[in-house]
Amino acid sequence: MKYLSKIIYLLIISTVLLSCESDIDKVFFEGGTAPALTVSTTSDLVLIKAEADFRSLQFQWTNPQYSFSNGVNTQDVAYTFEIDTVGSDFSNPKLSSLSFSGDLFTEFTVKDLNNTLAALELEDNVPHNFEFRIKAALANDNAPLYSNTISIKITTYLDVVYPVPDKLFITGAATPASWMGGGDAEVPSQEFAKINAYTFELSSLDINASSPFLFVPVYGDWSNKYGFTGDKEQNNPDGDSFEPGGEDFISPATAGVYKITVNFKTGKYAFE
Repeated sequence: MKYLSKIIYLLIISTVLLSCESDIDKVFFEGGTAPALTVSTTSDLVLIKAEADFRSLQFQWTNPQYSFSNGVNTQDVAYTFEIDTVGSDFSNPKLSSLSFSGDLFTEFTVKDLNNTLAALELEDNVPHNFEFRIKAALANDNAPLYSNTISIKITTYLDVVYPVPDKLFITGAATPASWMGGGDAEVPSQEFAKINAYTFELSSLDINASSPFLFVPVYGDWSNKYGFTGDKEQNNPDGDSFEPGGEDFISPATAGVYKITVNFKTGKYAFE
């Protein structure tokens, strides 16, 4: 019995020691400090196309100093620079965002800032109140921390990525009329409506699933076309960038009736 008691005692001691050692080996996340964002000026700003290459705003922010129980942060910090209109609380689906890894500074030329703000699709040549902030996070968007917000009233100018055509059509296996032939007559149901100086919209069209398509300014004429900026059919099916002479797009994976928007100010299109 004494021998058995000693064995049980040793097992208990070993278990306690292993448990303590396991706790010692664990590293716990202890938190961080929200980054502080500063900017070169918060004065009202009017962007002018003739000054496109001039320096505009410069932003800096602090490291959130994520800490762990062992005192060492070996993980990279990812930063997202977010821009929205005042009052939207950064919930705007068209919110503009830029990603950085490790950087604590970014600056814009007049053109860069104008193009970045264009993502919000606001009216040009009219002042708008914008808010800027930095989001810091660890891998997989863990432990996000948000900076203070900075508000600046900015007037943008109209600029386009590519010259805006008079008309725009969609063609391809993704569409009811399939691919157009040389000299084909226009297909009215596949013609976009021009809703402003730089945006075309097709309010509803039956789209075949996972099929190729292109945009053309003249139906039946292959000398001009707009396609994907990357490899053939490797675009995001819900919307992506386009360029003159680009590669075939691929349509969404689900067939159905879609609204299609093509924006020559941002160089982006979208399916809804």
